[in-house]
Amino acid sequence: MAQIFPKWWNQTPGLALFGTVVGGGVATFGLYWYGSPWHTDVGYKPKQPIEYSHKLHAGDLAIDCRYCHAYVERGPHAGVPSTQTCMNCHSQVKKDSPKLPPLYESWKTGKSLEWVRIHKTPDFAYFNHSAHMGVGVGENRAAIGCETCHGRIDTMEVVAQNQPLSMAWCLDCHSDPAPNLRPVEAITAMGWKADLTWSEKARHIATTLNPPGSLSAAAKRGPNGELLTYATAGCSGCHR
Repeated sequence: MAQIFPKWWNQTPGLALFGTVVGGGVATFGLYWYGSPWHTDVGYKPKQPIEYSHKLHAGDLAIDCRYCHAYVERGPHAGVPSTQTCMNCHSQVKKDSPKLPPLYESWKTGKSLEWVRIHKTPDFAYFNHSAHMGVGVGENRAAIGCETCHGRIDTMEVVAQNQPLSMAWCLDCHSDPAPNLRPVEAITAMGWKADLTWSEKARHIATTLNPPGSLSAAAKRGPNGELLTYATAGCSGCHR
């Protein structure tokens, strides 16, 4: 009786397995990349109610970030400027600008401008701005600069998300914060670079911290050999 299937058909199980492995790998990578915050979030820059230039205000005019984001050192949220804050200048400056009618309408009606939030951590993750603006105590006091998370705001005509703000990205810093530490007085300094003296000090300061997510700092041995566990270094530091 003649063979129904050709001889090469015997190779189909191996080809199917190969195709499954390769196809599964490609699909997994595609989902990992295109579904990750590096692809979905980085570069996000929504249209705002006013075409506000951070390059002009934070860069050319060197207005400190804290003038508009007044709560960044005092609370969990940095805050956005109120109409009053904007009018402190624009009641006198650039009053005829074609970009500012929404501001004057807000001032007239008392209705707040609806700025679109760009940087946002998930609701199930607790993030406190003030806790990052000042870490450590005494001589070991330091800060995470605005630039670390938000990028060179002073060069952006339109602000876009610069970092993924993902769990993995946060843990990378929490596990090794030294490269991102800077003097408290340089919190808002854009383009700040650490010299060798500060880099050495930052490494020392990092050893005194127990940031949430730093697994290496979650448990340490005390002077008598007892195991000391730091609650803030566990999952509950961010997932409360």
